[in-house]
Amino acid sequence: MLFVAALSAAGQMLEPPTPADLTELPLESLLQMEVTLVSRKPEKLTASPAAISVVTQEDIRRSGATSIEEALRLVPGLQVARVDASQWAITARGFNDIFANKLLVLQDGRSIYTPLFSGVFWDVQGTMMEDIDRIEVVRGPGAALWGANAVNGVINIISKSARDTQGVLIAAGGGTEEQGFAAVRYGAKIGQDTFFRVYGTYQNHDDSVMPNGQRGDDGWQIGRWGFRLDWDMSDQNLLTVQGEAYRGAINQVYNVLDPSNPITLSRLVPDEYDVTGGHLLGRWTHTFSADSDLQVQGYYDRTERDTVIFREKRDTFDVDFQHHFPIGLRHDVVWGAGYRFTGDDVGNTSMIALNPSDRTLNLFSGFIQDQVALVPDRLAATLGTKLEHNDSTGWEIQPGARLSWTPLAGQTLWASISRAVRTPSRAEDDIILNQVVPPGGLFPGSPAAVTTIYGNRQFESEELVAYELGYRLEPVPSLSFDLAAFYNDYNRLRSIEPGVSPTQPASGPGLPLHVDNNLYGETYGVELSATWEIARWWRVQPAYSFLEMQLHKRPGIQDSISELDEGKSPHHQASLRSSWDLPHDVALDCVLRYVDRLPALNLGSYLGLDLRVSWRPTRHLEFSIVGQDLLDNRHAEFRPSFIATQETEVQRGVYGKVLWKF
Repeated sequence: MLFVAALSAAGQMLEPPTPADLTELPLESLLQMEVTLVSRKPEKLTASPAAISVVTQEDIRRSGATSIEEALRLVPGLQVARVDASQWAITARGFNDIFANKLLVLQDGRSIYTPLFSGVFWDVQGTMMEDIDRIEVVRGPGAALWGANAVNGVINIISKSARDTQGVLIAAGGGTEEQGFAAVRYGAKIGQDTFFRVYGTYQNHDDSVMPNGQRGDDGWQIGRWGFRLDWDMSDQNLLTVQGEAYRGAINQVYNVLDPSNPITLSRLVPDEYDVTGGHLLGRWTHTFSADSDLQVQGYYDRTERDTVIFREKRDTFDVDFQHHFPIGLRHDVVWGAGYRFTGDDVGNTSMIALNPSDRTLNLFSGFIQDQVALVPDRLAATLGTKLEHNDSTGWEIQPGARLSWTPLAGQTLWASISRAVRTPSRAEDDIILNQVVPPGGLFPGSPAAVTTIYGNRQFESEELVAYELGYRLEPVPSLSFDLAAFYNDYNRLRSIEPGVSPTQPASGPGLPLHVDNNLYGETYGVELSATWEIARWWRVQPAYSFLEMQLHKRPGIQDSISELDEGKSPHHQASLRSSWDLPHDVALDCVLRYVDRLPALNLGSYLGLDLRVSWRPTRHLEFSIVGQDLLDNRHAEFRPSFIATQETEVQRGVYGKVLWKF
C-alpha cells in the first residue's frame, strides 16, 4: 500500500526524465561503453575477453543501494552475503567467507584488500555513492595484470571526475534499518582548467536481530570526508589528487575465551570499537596520442581498528606506473612496474596474537601485455604476465593468454587460460588464534574445548590454473546475452591440521593446530545474464549462475574442516531486475533474487525482493521510497567463521530518501 500511495501522489504532469537516465539511453550505446579492468586500457565492453560486468551510477541509484556491498548484489554470478549489521562475505566463483581471500578489490586503482588475511574489511569501505561513476567486476583471474590475490576475480570502484560533479548535491534519508544517512557535496571550478569537489557523508545503521528475535547489538555509524581535484595541465597532461578520511563506531558481541566457565569455556563480551583511517592518492596521465599514454600513480593509506579481541594499525605506501603504446599495426602493448610497502603494529590479546607483533612487507612487481590483431577487427590474441617478488614466497610468475573472435557483428566469442596465486597473509604466517569449540563440537557428546591455530612461515602460495570460455550475443539492438563458463584447478590450498606449527612455538592454551597447504580441488560453473529493452521505458535483466566445488585432502592429512568450504557457496543463484519509467516522472525498480542453501553453515535457501519507487518533480529534485528484503521478516545469509560473533539475521527494511542537486 505504501508504494501504491506513492504512485498515486505523483499523478500530475511533470518534466520528462533527465537524459542521464539509463532507460533513456539505447541499449546498444550501453554495450559500447569502455572498460579498463580487463586490459588496463580502454576497450569496449562487448569486446573484452573476460567475464566482465559493469554497475553504472544509474544502476546504483535505481537499485536503492546505500553501500558498495549492496551495489555488488547487482553483479551476476558474484556471491554477496550479509553476515550481520556490519560484516559481509563477498567473493566470486566460490570460497566465500567473511575472510574471503581470493578477490582483489580496488578503488580508483588503489588496493583496499588487507595483507592481514588477504581480504577486505568491508565494514570500513565506502565513499559517497552518488560520486561513483561505475563499478567494474571481472569474474575470474586477473593476475596477469593485477598480481597476487586477483585469483577468482577483480573489482574496481571508479569515481567520477571532478569535472562531472559541479554544483551542490544534498542527499538525506532514514528508515527502519538504515536509521539515518546524509551526504553533501560541493563542486566548483578554479580558473579554466581545474575542477574540484569536497564531500561528507554520514550513516547510522540499526542492530540486526538474532534467530531468537532478540537484538544483536551490532549497529554501527560512520562518517567520511573527502575531496578530489582534476587539473587539465595541458592537452596532453592530467593531474588528479584525491583523498578521504573516515571515523566510525561499530558494535559487536564476541564469544571470548573464559577458562573459569567450566561448561562453555567462554563468555559473551559486548564491544563498541573504533575504526579510523584515510588515504591520499595522486595520479598523472600523459597522453602521447589517441592510442598511447603514460600513467604514474602513488598513494598512502592508513587504517586503525581497536576491538576487544584485536587491535591493528597499518600503513601502506604504493607507487606504480604503466605505459600503453602500439607497435606497428597489429600490436598494442601495455607494460608497467610498481612497489608497495606495508607495515603493521598489532595489539595482541588472549584471543588473537601475531608473533611478531609488528612486521613490514615489501612487494616489487612488473607486468607486460601484448594484444595482437591476428585478423583486424575479427580475431585478437592477448598475451601477458605479471612478475612479483614478496617477502614470504619470493618470486611469483602469473601468465595469462586470451583469445577474442568476432565472427559477425553483434557476436563475440572469447577464451582464456591463466595462472594465478594467492600469497600468504600475515595471519597465515604469524597468527596465534585461540578458539572455543562448543560442547559436541569435536565429536558427539564431547565437552567444550579450546583449540589454538598457529601460523606457519613455510606456508606456500595457493595456486590456480583457470580455463574460461565466453560468448556475447546482441541479436537485435534491444536484446543482449552474456554467457561465461569456467573450470578452475586449485593446488596447495590452505588446510588446518593437528599438531604444532613447524615455525611457531606452542604457547596457547588449547589443542594445537597449524595452517598448511594440503588441500586441492576443482570448481566449475556457468554464468548467464541478459538485458532486454522491452520498450524505451522498460528494461529487464535476468541472470543465473551455477557453481560446483570439489575439495580434497591429500592422503594421510587429518584436516576435518577445510573441505567444508565447498558448502559455503551456493550452487545456484538467480536474479531478475526490472527498471520501469512510468508517466509523470515516476520510476519503479525491483530486484528479485534467489540464493541456494549453504549446507556447511546449515542455512537454507532464500528469496529476496527489493523495491524502489521514485518521483522527480523537477530535474534537480528526487524523492524515493525503498523496501529491502520484503518477502520475509528476517532470514540468515551467512554465519561467522574463524572469529566467534553472534549469529544474526537480515531483517526487512524500508527507508525514504530525498536527493537535491543545484
